[in-house]
Amino acid sequence: MLSFPNAKINIGLRVVGKRPDGYHNIETVFCPVNLCDILEFVPQAPYQKQDIHFTVTGDKLSVSPEDNLCVKAYRLLKNDYTLPPLSVHLHKIIPVGAGLGGGSSDAAFMLKSLNNFFQLGISENGLCNYASTLGSDCAFFIKNRPVLGTGRGDRFIATNLKCRNYEVIIVHPGIHINTADAYAGVKPKKPETLLEELIKLPPGSWKQAVQNDFEPSVFQKYPDIAAIKQQLYEIGAVYASMSGSGSSVYGLFEHAPDAEGMFKGMFCWKGYLITGL
Repeated sequence: MLSFPNAKINIGLRVVGKRPDGYHNIETVFCPVNLCDILEFVPQAPYQKQDIHFTVTGDKLSVSPEDNLCVKAYRLLKNDYTLPPLSVHLHKIIPVGAGLGGGSSDAAFMLKSLNNFFQLGISENGLCNYASTLGSDCAFFIKNRPVLGTGRGDRFIATNLKCRNYEVIIVHPGIHINTADAYAGVKPKKPETLLEELIKLPPGSWKQAVQNDFEPSVFQKYPDIAAIKQQLYEIGAVYASMSGSGSSVYGLFEHAPDAEGMFKGMFCWKGYLITGL
């Protein structure tokens, strides 16, 4: 079974309050993009002793195979369904720890692929429930269409983005930002205007209105990330922002230039939003 887990970007990211459980309530629009990893599994021979044999190529992962979300997704379903031993291979293309949701997407696609291949009959809501135990944004990739995310980023409202013809450039400078440290630099506040209303504006109007609350503290600590955002505007982006808590920055373009040579030594990718419209 072969699948292509895709990345996401955040259009706007507001930290609106601290929760009793220690997490934060946020408000963001998750939008999938066609930057993808490659995930494949095949059933192992019956005599294999391991329930899952997991290998990785491409971008290096910092966790052991046992802690990989694909392995956890398999074992999560195996607790409730009869699954055979599998050999699983993941080729990482989405940068790790970049605010693009690559690990969550890999896990969600593992859940969906297992459900489809073995005809488990799990509904989309059921898959979302499984995914939400693996990570706050993991359930988004079950839906994998633009949604307004609230709560911990695990409650979704369908939304229509008028971005079908826009191209996107994503730049990752290779800087790792600890998520807990990023949240420590943000003071939660309730916005005056709902993000749900702001994204109804044309993308060219988002520059002053649609903000990522992590940017001020992250940009102060890492000026090179701020410089990427500025450079994206200089080459014609109608809107640019950091994704998640960083450190990837993206720009939306009506006609994107060939930007690979402009960001030397950095991961640079050009493609499209997956809007479904």
